[in-house]
Amino acid sequence: MAIAWSKKSASMEALSLSPPMSPPVTLTQDELKKIAAYKAVEFVESGMVLGLGTGSTAKHAVDRIGDLLRQGKLTNIVGIPTSKKTQEQALSLGIPLSDLDSHSAIDLAIDGADEVDPHLNLVKGRGGSLLREKMVEGACKKFVCIVDESKLVKHLGGSGLALPVEVVPFCWKFTANKLQNLFERSGCHAKLRNDCEGKPFVTDNGNYIIDLYLKTELGDLQIASDAILRIAGVVEHGMFLDMATTVIVAGELGITIKNK
Repeated sequence: MAIAWSKKSASMEALSLSPPMSPPVTLTQDELKKIAAYKAVEFVESGMVLGLGTGSTAKHAVDRIGDLLRQGKLTNIVGIPTSKKTQEQALSLGIPLSDLDSHSAIDLAIDGADEVDPHLNLVKGRGGSLLREKMVEGACKKFVCIVDESKLVKHLGGSGLALPVEVVPFCWKFTANKLQNLFERSGCHAKLRNDCEGKPFVTDNGNYIIDLYLKTELGDLQIASDAILRIAGVVEHGMFLDMATTVIVAGELGITIKNK
């Protein structure tokens, strides 16, 4: 009895002397975005022409590039912004800028996404910059997409949020009806995007956005893409098919890198 008690006492004493376990740290969505963005910037090398994405996740990447330029850890970088907002941000950070007319081949683009499916197809454009994003990211040798784990879906449209389509303002209702009828079998509802004042949201290109809300899958995405682009009045859509070469996902358990 005495020996058993002695062992138990020693065990309890050791337990009492051990440091208390720290509670698990829960990262915010913005912190996860920042982690993914910083990881993506590790792909950047001096002398590169970079596509600079738009949105809350891409903003962290642009900030990081600006920091590394100021520290002298990156040099001779040229950025191609995908929106006026990103252009203003990059200029404020001292990032030299150019455009596709001067640099038709881009070494690397870093941008976020609204949805990522298991095949690394993306939905982008809920921030309204899908046309310029697709032009820039379609011209790059490597496109690194950065997301937090909430953006992973089983199929495009699976989040229940919008699939954006940029359209010309002329007779936008006609175009919206065409889009809605095109995906009637998927329970599509087409809605004009408005700004905070209730007026039509206007893109950097002077166009409108029709948001498509889908109840079921679109089916063959390439067929769906082609059908959208055949509608007169459509400028571009927010499906980025077979464009991302790498997707970096930040989650509670760490970073996951998915490659084509």
